[in-house]
Amino acid sequence: MGKIIIEYLEGQKIYACKKCNVHVTNQDYLISKQFTGQSGTAFLFDKGVNYLTGIPEDKKLRTGLHTTQDIMCIKCQTYLGWKYLRAYEQSEKYKEGKIILEKLYLTKIKWN
Repeated sequence: MGKIIIEYLEGQKIYACKKCNVHVTNQDYLISKQFTGQSGTAFLFDKGVNYLTGIPEDKKLRTGLHTTQDIMCIKCQTYLGWKYLRAYEQSEKYKEGKIILEKLYLTKIKWN
């Protein structure tokens, strides 16, 4: 395996992996807190960093059929959520390319 390059985000209100504190995204990229993941509360973000993606899978979610990829922390490989690759319902197309991060697997850094 090659060298892992970790990106550190600038600014305040950083969301990080709860297990190893690697930065994943920040408050500026937050779209919605009104989502539910496998573990409960989840957040929709426009983008993130320092994650690996799994194999694309078609999944029947509460809002219809989507093609998604699991997201894991680049450093410790902890499951964090998923990425939407494709939404089959027109009303769900806004999710494409966005990521869901589950609150249970996140910690907050620099929330003064």
